Amino acid sequence: MTVTHHVRVHRSEENLDRADQLAFKIAEVAADPVAVEPEVVDMIINRVIDNASVAAASLTRGPVTAARAQALDHPVSRGGAGSTIFGEPSETRTSPEWAAWANGVTVRELDYHDTFLAAEYSHPGDNIPPILAVAQHAGKDGAALVRGIATGYEIQMDLVRAISLHKHKIDHVAHLGPSAAAGIGTLLGLDADTIYQAVGQALHTTTATRQSRKGEISTWKAHAPAFAGKMAVEAVDRAMRGQTSPSPIYEGEDGVIAWLLDGPDASYDVPLPAPDEPKRAILDSYTKEHSAEYQAQAWIDLARKLHREASFDPADVASIVLHTSHHTHYVIGSGANDPQKYDPKASRETLDHSIPYIFAVALQDGGWHHVDSYLPARAGREDTVALWHKITTAEDAEWTRRYHSEDPDEKAFGGRVEITLADGTVLTDEIAVADAHPLGARPFARADYVAKFRLLAEPVLTPEEIERFLTLAQRLPELTADEVRELNIVAKAGVLAAVPSPRGLF
Repeated sequence: MTVTHHVRVHRSEENLDRADQLAFKIAEVAADPVAVEPEVVDMIINRVIDNASVAAASLTRGPVTAARAQALDHPVSRGGAGSTIFGEPSETRTSPEWAAWANGVTVRELDYHDTFLAAEYSHPGDNIPPILAVAQHAGKDGAALVRGIATGYEIQMDLVRAISLHKHKIDHVAHLGPSAAAGIGTLLGLDADTIYQAVGQALHTTTATRQSRKGEISTWKAHAPAFAGKMAVEAVDRAMRGQTSPSPIYEGEDGVIAWLLDGPDASYDVPLPAPDEPKRAILDSYTKEHSAEYQAQAWIDLARKLHREASFDPADVASIVLHTSHHTHYVIGSGANDPQKYDPKASRETLDHSIPYIFAVALQDGGWHHVDSYLPARAGREDTVALWHKITTAEDAEWTRRYHSEDPDEKAFGGRVEITLADGTVLTDEIAVADAHPLGARPFARADYVAKFRLLAEPVLTPEEIERFLTLAQRLPELTADEVRELNIVAKAGVLAAVPSPRGLF
């Protein structure tokens, strides 16, 4: 049964015992050798495939190319066999922290993989690149990799359930550093004391502001989780060498809660699995059918439904208001007060965090494409700009309540649209969850993950490579250490060579 840990700030003279610190509680969960349940194994396989899908689709993009070039400039470290880099032949390897970096950027670049939203936001699939990189380097088999990934998802999602970072403008990857460190600890079979030190260091080095997701959003958006994964690998390395971390990292009077979050009088109730309790959090997460911020998923599905029912010429539309949750309104909606969200020349990273833009394009096109929907020519189309600028969002208390509901049957990420036509006619419709959500119209299952991989990989991988990867990934818990080192996607000849490889310091 899940145990709820009450976490508060402690003055130094209180001398909070290590066993009572949240970082140690996390470490104990990571060190627990409980078996991974079959349905969790099945979902982990789905998410490994999902990560590879979105990685394939981003192999030639600028941030990915730069991160890959950095990784290629670093040799394999002495302690293992090295780790593969997405796109490169499996014989080409780098040190695990640099593989975590390059592959983390590749997975996150298109904002197209899994998500979990509660008190905080997260893409728990970001745990997979660092844990996989260490598994390859250290020679761990598929069963160990599955255990590590299960822990990574569990810890990140449990922190996300309880502790809001965005409220204090701290980027959500501050929950990823500790979770990836914990997952690596599980993978390697480390003891709780060592994992505790790694968790503390990983948290300490991955707290940063949310400016990376504000205003004109830069290429760093994809690098932020990759940096957290890289820091987790390095933290584990230092902890294994006997190095210690700031303590207590969460509860200290000069710690994260006191100075970065809710302050010295704050407290949180963090749910973690009890001893011998299976790690099942991944089953509460959900992936994306569309390449856009998760709160946009349901709105894209509603827009394509409306597209089938009527046409919306900007001249015939007076206004469109999306009544939605606090988060959707203030982060990707007009409540953010970011003029960039209405700028046809804005970056792709900005447009995928603009629900007015996304809803306008999906309403006109009846769908969404991970490349075409973001093209400058598409964003700058005159009729699109006209419609786009008539779309605003408004916070609705009921949709905010449902967003934060702990009841999975009630939790929702959509809202109600109100379209006022030029003749005064008002059209309304609503959607609670995306079609691909477990409670949606067409929940994603293995066949959908495989289809997504085939769709996104076909332009850059050979048919043989697509089949090789899918066969291997679906045998994940049975893989030998050598087969784990083949858990990579190798681009067609010439694909990577055709894109510029920027030079830097290394």
